[in-house]
Order: sequence, then structure tokens, then C-alpha cells
Amino acid sequence: MKTFARNFVLFTVSFLFLIWSELSQSSEYCGDKGVWIQILGAGGSELNDKQASSSYLIWLNDKAKVLIDTGPGSSVAFDRAGANFEDLEAILYTQLRADHSSDLASFILGSYDLARSRPLTIFGPSSSQAQFPGLNSFVDRLIGVNGAFPKLADSLTFKSAGGYKVRPREVPSTGNRVWARFGTPELRLSSIPVSHSDIPTIAWRVDIDNYSLVFTGSFNNQKNQVAKFAKNADALIMPHAIPEISRGKLRDTYVLPSQIGRIAQQADARMVILGHRTNRTKGRESQSRQSIEKHYQKDIIFADDMECWGL
Repeated sequence: MKTFARNFVLFTVSFLFLIWSELSQSSEYCGDKGVWIQILGAGGSELNDKQASSSYLIWLNDKAKVLIDTGPGSSVAFDRAGANFEDLEAILYTQLRADHSSDLASFILGSYDLARSRPLTIFGPSSSQAQFPGLNSFVDRLIGVNGAFPKLADSLTFKSAGGYKVRPREVPSTGNRVWARFGTPELRLSSIPVSHSDIPTIAWRVDIDNYSLVFTGSFNNQKNQVAKFAKNADALIMPHAIPEISRGKLRDTYVLPSQIGRIAQQADARMVILGHRTNRTKGRESQSRQSIEKHYQKDIIFADDMECWGL
């Protein structure tokens, strides 16, 4: 009898563990209908934050359509999410620092054995700075014939071993005008320059299937343009990079939680998703929420890797 009881307990524990394992993985997969945003990387540039760096994936009807930033770890997360590279319409960059872009070569190399045949357009900021190259120079330095990975240079031609051509396309990172020159029957892209210290940075708006998602990238809101650009967004994705108590250079680089609240309130966004979470803000979520909720009382989500949210 004791043996039976012990075996029954072991069986029950094992069974519950299997159920828990399945449930714990369920958040890695988005719904098969409608528009979803998945967090491939919720972290910043720190090596010890136990997260992949900045990267987001927009799904439409169970197909991965738009990839925003490719920070370290994002290519592994893309595969883990069950996404197909062949389905992507575009890759968008908010900026080209390593914590937002370093996995691009991994995506291109890793896609060579896949079935993609149509060109892939990559959009990113322009720049005249030597320290921070624009997208065209960045791609050339990375996978051009004289770049870091010259064997991937054929991806910039129609003779690519991967079967498709990579098309880099710069969009303005200075000025005040909205750029909006890409669209398909189901997708429209627009961008606007934002201020992020001296780093060329742009915010993106993705209008897809009657929903709008705005990705600000890292910014300090000195230009005070984001709220208007993000008006009535269904999801407003912003960085939770610094706490409210921050001073000095950090405040010249990122938005404070109180500024996040004001921008979200002025935009009348349906939900705010906070990514680019750094060690500076870990453990301060309740204080940041209080600062945000002084101005904005709708849904506030502190993002984690692989989470998926339906619109």
C-alpha cells in the first residue's frame, strides 16, 4: 500500500510538472488570429541583466511580419518564438548601437538555408557622423565585400546564396518631418527623428490591420514629438531605462517614468509596454508605475523576454 501511495505521489508530481512546463512555455507563442506583439528582447546593453537586448516582433494572423531591432539574443528568441523568416515584410531599426543591432548578421547567415526568395528591406536611421554610421554604411561595414563578414556580401545582390536580396534603406534621423514611404495592402510604416543624446535615433509607427504600434526606441523627448506621432496608438512601446530619481547625463539620454506617463496620456495610447529594462530600474517597477500613473491610468506592462500581447 505504501509503495502504491509513493508511486501515485510521484506520478502526480511528474504529471503536474509536465502541465506546468507546457503552460510556462505557452506565453512564448502568440495567438493565431489578429495582431500580436512579442518581446524578443526586453533588456538593455548590460551583460548581467539575464535578458536578450532590444527586439520586438509583430505578428499578423500567425505570421511574423515586422521585426524591430535585433539586439543580442534576438535571433535565438526569433527561432524560439516559432517565427518564419520568410514571412517578414521588413526589419526596422530605431538606432544602430550594438544593443539594438548586433544580431543582424546572425539573421542573414541563419536564413541562408530557408525558403525566402523575395527581397527583404531593412530600414534604419541616416547619419553623417563617423562615430555612428547610418544604415547603409553600417550594413556595408558588417556584410559588405570589405566588411566584417564578407562571405555574406552576396546577400546584397540577387545572386545571394540565401536566395533573396537584402535592401538597406535609410530614413531621416534629423529634422521634424514624418517619413512615410512604405506600404502594402495590410501594412504601413512611418518614422520620425527623436533625440537620444548624440546617437541618430528614430521612432517607428507600424499601422497593421487597423491597429497601430509605436516604438520610440531610446530617447529623451527633448523634441517633444512622440505624443503627436503616437496619437491613438493601440500599443506604445517605450524604454524603462532610468528611474525617476536619475540626474545628469542619464536624463539627457532617456525619458523618466513621469515623462512616459505624460507622453502616453497626451497620445491617448491604449496600452504602454516598457522594454529596454536595465539594472538601474530593476526592483523599482512599483515606484516607476506610481510616477507613470500620476498622468496615465491605462494598461502599463513591464516587458519580459518572449511575452506576447494581443491587440
